[in-house]
Order: sequence, then structure tokens, then C-alpha cells
Amino acid sequence: MRTNRAVSWVLLALGCLYFVLPLIGMVEFSLRMRRGVYSLDAYWVVLADPKFQSTFAYSVVVGLLTIVVGIFIVVPTAYWVRLRLPGLRPYVEFVTLLPLVIPAIVVVFGYIRLYNTSSFLPLTGSATGTNILLVFGYVMLALPYMYRAVDTGLRTIDVRTLTEAAQILGAGWGTIIARIILPNVLLAVLSGAFLTFAIVIGEFTMAALLNRPAFGPYLQFIGANRAYEPAALAVIAFVITWACMAMIQIVSRFAPKTSSRSN
Repeated sequence: MRTNRAVSWVLLALGCLYFVLPLIGMVEFSLRMRRGVYSLDAYWVVLADPKFQSTFAYSVVVGLLTIVVGIFIVVPTAYWVRLRLPGLRPYVEFVTLLPLVIPAIVVVFGYIRLYNTSSFLPLTGSATGTNILLVFGYVMLALPYMYRAVDTGLRTIDVRTLTEAAQILGAGWGTIIARIILPNVLLAVLSGAFLTFAIVIGEFTMAALLNRPAFGPYLQFIGANRAYEPAALAVIAFVITWACMAMIQIVSRFAPKTSSRSN
């Protein structure tokens, strides 16, 4: 038993080193812009760059819109499937997994082909239309994570009992979803929202091929033309991603403890 435990700790330590050492090297390199001393010059240069500010702000806005649209699509769908259409649940889960197996480059080329200026719905003919197309593309990419987060939240509540009680009191479907179901799965929705935001901030393929001024293409541009700034940007992106992961853990601690589950 002691030998197995020692081997487990050694393997854990090796795994940690495998992931931590490259991060340490990246951080150390990002601090060497000023020769001979460690400094934050690369970070100041990046943060003062107007393109960084504009692309990051653009991705934040697109990320928030993606979260809102995703909630409007996923919460009613997951609720209705669990309440009235449980037989369709395997098929819905299969559809939500498709973004994981279909490359984003295939999807975005399909978008360009379907919504170009010669089509019946020329979204790519204007900046606003292309932004809308990008938002829905991000909703598709985040669908596996958002749907599973919401579905997990719905498992912790008695959906049928809550719905019947609300209907007895005269509530309509919109009121039931907005004022009863959504507040009860809010923490699960927030978990999916943080994952969605992390995906949007680092996504490159769709934004680049749709020619949108997003943060992902800016990361690629800096990486191809600078030395120390890309490492600083990578550290910043890493911190943002892990901040989202930490927020998921924080909100999960406040999840209501309940033993009631829907059928």
C-alpha cells in the first residue's frame, strides 16, 4: 500500500511538472523584454496597444451576446426535452455533440458559402450581418458545454412538480421558464456561461475567416510578428481562461443541495 501511494505521488508530481514547467518558462520569457533584468515591459506594450484594447473589447461584447443567445436557446430546449420529450433526449445530446467532431473551419466555410452576397440571406455583405453570423457560430461551438451544464442543473430540481405548481397558480410557459426554472438552474447556467466566454476569447478560425476584429486573430498576428509580446499575450489569455474556470468552482460552491430529482 505504501509503495503504491508513493508511486502515485511520484506520477502526480511528474504530471504537474509536465504542465507547470512550460508555463514557468513562458512567464519567465515574457519578463525578459528589457535586456539583463526582469520587467513588465512586454505587458505594458501589449496593454497600451489600441488594437489589443479594441479586439479584446470586441471579443468581450461578442462573448456576452453569445452567452445571452445561448441561454435563450438552450434553457427552454433542455427544459422542454426533460419535461415533455424525454425520448428525444439521446438525439438532442447527439446533436449538441456535433460541434466537437465537426471542425470549425468546415462550419465557417459552410457559413460563407450559404450566407454570401449572392445568397437569399447575404449576412456576409455587411459588418452587422457578419457579426450576427459570428455570434451564432460561437453559440454552436459552445453548445456542448452550455447544454450539458443546463441539463445537469435541471437534474437537481423536480421540473415536473415545479411546472405543475406554477400552472395551478396560473403561470404561462414564459413565466415558468423565466421566473421558476431559470433561477433554479442559474448556477449551472453561469458555469456554462464562463466556459462559453473562455471559448470566445481564444477562438481564431471563425473570426479570422469571417474577417472580424476579434482577440484570437490578434493573438495570431502578434505571435507572427513580435518576440516577447506573444508570450505576454499568452499569459494574459491563460489568466483569463483560468479565471473563468475559478469562477465556475466558486459559483459551484453555492449550488443548492437538494435530493429531489425530476423523472
